Amino acid sequence: MTSQRTAVIIPALNEERSIGIVVSSMINHVDTVIVVDNGSTDRTPDVARDAGARVVLQRERGYGAACLRGLHELSSNAPDVVLFMDGDASDNPEDARDVLQCVIDRRADFCLGSRVASVADRGSLTPQQRFGNWLATHLIALRWRVRYTDLGPLRALRWSALQSLDMQDRTWGWTVEMQIKAARDGVRVLELPVRYHKRIGTSKISGTVMGSVRAGVKIIGTILRYAIV
Repeated sequence: MTSQRTAVIIPALNEERSIGIVVSSMINHVDTVIVVDNGSTDRTPDVARDAGARVVLQRERGYGAACLRGLHELSSNAPDVVLFMDGDASDNPEDARDVLQCVIDRRADFCLGSRVASVADRGSLTPQQRFGNWLATHLIALRWRVRYTDLGPLRALRWSALQSLDMQDRTWGWTVEMQIKAARDGVRVLELPVRYHKRIGTSKISGTVMGSVRAGVKIIGTILRYAIV
């Protein structure tokens, strides 16, 4: 805990095997843990509550929709810093706290955990994820002259910076929209290398060919859309 109020938003869909582990790893390090249940058909909400999280429901499927629902839940009593992390136990808890601390210490207004700048567990990142990250970050660098190395889910932002970005995407374009707008608007960004573990359970995106294709199309389409504005 710090004098600055902190919160973590964890989107989750059918993560009953891992969500308790994730919540427990953060519950004593932030003021508020929000788990956004994205329509789970298993015990994800119950396990998250038992671990100490505040659980809210977002029936509309989509990563961005879940993140926006979490932000709405926080808006009536906004924290100073918000951390986003996944509910599948792929993000390293110690690294998550380091990413959060980076913004608390005012080293940046947006701290991004870079999985490719460190050592990822074998099989934790698929070849299509690695290629997609490389392509997307290079396109951003070409257009906005800001060099990222990853589009990873582990990220912390100062609330004021996050509000200035006016996030809109409700599906797989959420992370790249955030990074494009941060580059475009001159937000102070710092990447930290983070460990990445093989997730518990099957990915809803990279775990299927169709999911990977849809996510890739959305990410590249988002980059092109903002590039011509």
